[in-house]
Amino acid sequence: MELHQVRCFVAVAEELHFGRAAARMYMTQPPLSRQVQLLERALGIQLLERNNRSVKLTAAGQGFLRDARHILAFSDQAAEGARRLARGEAGSLTLGFTAVSAYQMIPRLLAQAAEGLPGLQFTLKEMVSGAQLDALAAHRIDVGFVRQVNDRDTLDAQLISREPLLVALPHRHPLAGQDSVAVRDLDQQPFVMYAADEGRYFYDCIAGLFAMTGVTPRYVYHLGQTHTVVSMVRAGLGVAIVPASAMQLHGDNLAFRPLRDAELHAELYMVSRQDNDNPALPAFKGLVQTAPVPDSGVDLCSSPACRR
Repeated sequence: MELHQVRCFVAVAEELHFGRAAARMYMTQPPLSRQVQLLERALGIQLLERNNRSVKLTAAGQGFLRDARHILAFSDQAAEGARRLARGEAGSLTLGFTAVSAYQMIPRLLAQAAEGLPGLQFTLKEMVSGAQLDALAAHRIDVGFVRQVNDRDTLDAQLISREPLLVALPHRHPLAGQDSVAVRDLDQQPFVMYAADEGRYFYDCIAGLFAMTGVTPRYVYHLGQTHTVVSMVRAGLGVAIVPASAMQLHGDNLAFRPLRDAELHAELYMVSRQDNDNPALPAFKGLVQTAPVPDSGVDLCSSPACRR
């Protein structure tokens, strides 16, 4: 039994006329009759009763017509599904992302994907930038959202977000009464620092600032994730420098102030392997490129949380 034979039978069964069915199938009547005969021979049953004046379905033909319509519908769905996969409009992607990007950027991108690419399914894996790069090398993720990209020979990288670093303070801290904080104001302050391994990007950025300005805070904790850094500041255990997106975590006991005499920014890149042949990848990257996440500095720093 072949699909073309089934299509010919359905046309005759619905028209109950070989001439009209042949015209519908864009073929002449003799080949159409031949295809129906071959189908009946393959099934070993008679589907149609025909004479010179009429065509009608047998009982077996009526039952087979119902199933034949399902077969053709499923065939069409399978073909369209394959085409959508080839176009990248369906399929699956595994995304790696940093904890900070999950506060606002990742939910925004997934909302855009749900509207623009509803056929895509996503598996999400939260991990630090270094772990994402390892996962990309091992083909465990398709796309990563990382802070820094060193290997540009095998990776495609696109800058999608750039945000300032702010000073996070307990809201009753004396420095919270200022509109901005000078780097020298942090000298000898209890300071919650990023860990040199898990938080390498922010550690290098902040430690480099202190080394360049000769400021020596009193490090009380070294932590890997921004949300744990912020929680320690909220508890009054020290101050910290964090990306502006951390203001999404703010509570009643937190204030955020910009640095007065230094400009520190955190960059976020979308990265993927150049040899990744997942058809869904170009479609997703195209969506990100046409609806990029804007620079968050102005909006975040003008918010009430930053000023209070």
